[in-house]
Amino acid sequence: MVPLQQREGPSPVVGRLTVTVATSEWDLIHVRFGMSAIHPGRYRHYKGNEYTVLGVARHSETLEEVVVYRQEYGDRGLWVRPAVMFSETVVVDGKTVPRFAAIDGAAFDLG
Repeated sequence: MVPLQQREGPSPVVGRLTVTVATSEWDLIHVRFGMSAIHPGRYRHYKGNEYTVLGVARHSETLEEVVVYRQEYGDRGLWVRPAVMFSETVVVDGKTVPRFAAIDGAAFDLG
């Protein structure tokens, strides 16, 4: 097993940043931005349409996490949205609801 070191500090991208560095010859780096991990699967948008999350990618310039997803209607186009925005809540008719709610076993990892 590769020993890990964790360092925390402010991030210019999204606030608090935790970087875990594996001290191996490959110098692996895992970056966690303190947000929910979004898993592949089916989600329903608060307006009613369904989408399939294909995965989470990273913006090449800012390193911001973005969700890659496909609409399950119309031309079934591919879209990306910042992960922070994907996992946030919105207010609809005075009630706070998730922007995207997991269905069919998809889930946010809150740990």
